[in-house]
Amino acid sequence: MPNPNGGLITETNAQYYSGQQGFIGVGGNTKSFVCNFNTDLANAVAGASNANYTVTVNGGAPGTFTMTNNTITFSAAPAINDIILVTLSVNALRSNYGGYQYTSLNDIINNFMVAYVGAGKLIPSVKRTDIIFHAKRGMQEFSYDTLKSIKSQELTMSPSLTAVIPQDYVNYVRLSWIDASGVKRIIYPNNNLTINPAEPIIQDNTGLPIQDAFGENIESDPPETVQKWRKADTSRISGTPNSTQLNEGFDFNRDYWGDSFWGGVNGQRYGIDPKITQTNGWFGVDEVRGVFTFSSNLKDVLITIEYISDGLAYDLDTRVPKMVEDAMYSHISHAIIASRINQPEYVVSRLKRERSAKLRNAKIRLSNIKLGEIVQVMRGKSKWIKS
Repeated sequence: MPNPNGGLITETNAQYYSGQQGFIGVGGNTKSFVCNFNTDLANAVAGASNANYTVTVNGGAPGTFTMTNNTITFSAAPAINDIILVTLSVNALRSNYGGYQYTSLNDIINNFMVAYVGAGKLIPSVKRTDIIFHAKRGMQEFSYDTLKSIKSQELTMSPSLTAVIPQDYVNYVRLSWIDASGVKRIIYPNNNLTINPAEPIIQDNTGLPIQDAFGENIESDPPETVQKWRKADTSRISGTPNSTQLNEGFDFNRDYWGDSFWGGVNGQRYGIDPKITQTNGWFGVDEVRGVFTFSSNLKDVLITIEYISDGLAYDLDTRVPKMVEDAMYSHISHAIIASRINQPEYVVSRLKRERSAKLRNAKIRLSNIKLGEIVQVMRGKSKWIKS
C-alpha cells in the first residue's frame, strides 16, 4: 500500500503492522522527533503501569530522553545518520489493529457542528456541551441493542464459586465454561432454582432478628441458602449420573435406561422440566454483593463471562463504528430539536422517522449477514439423514 498521502489513513505499513516508526538523526540542535501513531504514546507510571513504547538508537540504548504529547526529546541531539526507532508494546500494537473501521466520538461531534449547526442550517445555534451530552446518550443507547459490543473475561472458578461482576458491566450476554478441547459450554441462569437473599438475617430462638452493638440486624455471610447451593449435588437436580456413580461402574446404556438406576421404576423422568435437564451448570447474578454465583459442579473450571457495556467506560470505548456514523448524526439532531420548545411538530416527526430509518440501516449493516453463509445453512436443511 502507498504511504499516507492525505487520505484517512495516517500510518505507514510499518507503523500499523509492526508498530515501528523510524527517524534519521540530522545532527545540530535537532533533539525532538514527533511520532504520529494512531495510538498515543504513554509513559510509565511508578507502581501502576509500564510505558507502551520503547526507543532505541542504532539498535542500542537511546540515552536520556523525555516523551511529551507523542514527541521524543533527547537531552543530546542524535548524530547525523543515527537511526532512531520507536516501537509500540505488544498490547498497544494490538489495540491499534482494525482501528480503521471506527471513528472517534470527538470526530462525530466536530463533524456534526460543521454539517448541522450554523446560519441557514438545521440547527442555527447550539452549545457544544449539548451536542456532547446527546452524542454520549446516543452511544449508550446504541451500545445496548445496536452496536452489540460484547466484551469478555476469562477466569478460573474460585473455591467460593463466585466471580466479581466486571467493572464496566451493564448486562450479561452469556456465561460459559471451557472444556479440555477449548469448546464453549453454555452455563444457564438458575432463575427459579435458587436465590441470593439480599438480607440473610440471623435470628434468636424466638425467631426475632439479632442486632449488633449499633442496633443493625446481624446478617450471615454468605447466606445459608447460598451455602446449601454450593454443596448441592447438581446431578440430583438434572437427573444425570454423577461422578461417583460413573466411578462405581455405572453403564449409561444399561443402568440409565434399565431398572438398576431407577430402583425398578421406569419413566421417572416423564414430565421433568427440560430447562434443568443439562449438565453444564447454573449461574446467578447477586446484584447486592456484586458477584456472579455458580453451582457446585463448576468448581475449578475455566469460565468466560460475555457482557455488554455502555460504550463510555474508557477512552477506547468512545470509538464508533463507521457503519453507525450517519445514524449518530440523526440521533443527535433529533434529540436537540425534540428537547426545544416551540419547534414545529412536523419537523420533530420527520427527524424521528429519519433517526429510526438510519438506525434500522445500521442494525442491518452490523448484523454482518453474508449470502454465502445463508446458502451454507440452507444446504444443510435439504440433507437426508439415514439411519
